[in-house]
Amino acid sequence: MEILEYYLLQEISTVMLLLIVFLVRRVVSKLVKRYATASHIIEKRTNLVIKYINILITILASITIILIWGVQTKDIFVTLSSIATVIGVAMFAQWSILSNITSGILLFFSFPFKIGDCIQIHDKDFPVEGEIEDIGALHVTLKSKTGELVIYPNNLFFQKGISIIKKLTNNNNEFTD
Repeated sequence: MEILEYYLLQEISTVMLLLIVFLVRRVVSKLVKRYATASHIIEKRTNLVIKYINILITILASITIILIWGVQTKDIFVTLSSIATVIGVAMFAQWSILSNITSGILLFFSFPFKIGDCIQIHDKDFPVEGEIEDIGALHVTLKSKTGELVIYPNNLFFQKGISIIKKLTNNNNEFTD
């Protein structure tokens, strides 16, 4: 019984934090879904952004719980810097994945084009023109006039010029006004 009384403040703080995390996750989820509905963004993309935000909230809550229970700040920084170093070295070769995920989130909120739009990517080496079939976390799938599927990484949408042109008709794979 003495142990429970000794840690009563930490226990109450932890329960309060968990309640706050639960409420924040619900509120953020509703706000993102409301934004997605107003912007006519597909549910798959909305759920992906909510998942990323929930991961961030969970990480912050975990760090806060560690602080509540009295772990020394310098110990936390040593541990986090060690973890960050290992992840940084491991992910150095995978920087493009992180870049594409970040670009996918930016595309979600900036919403420059949507599924069904026909776009032209101004790339001098490999110009691409097609209808947007899908917008994922890592890439955008385009369908060309010839029916060829082109997978284009999200991060290149921020490096290349993009023109939204005509829509592709469903019947004969021709572009119309």
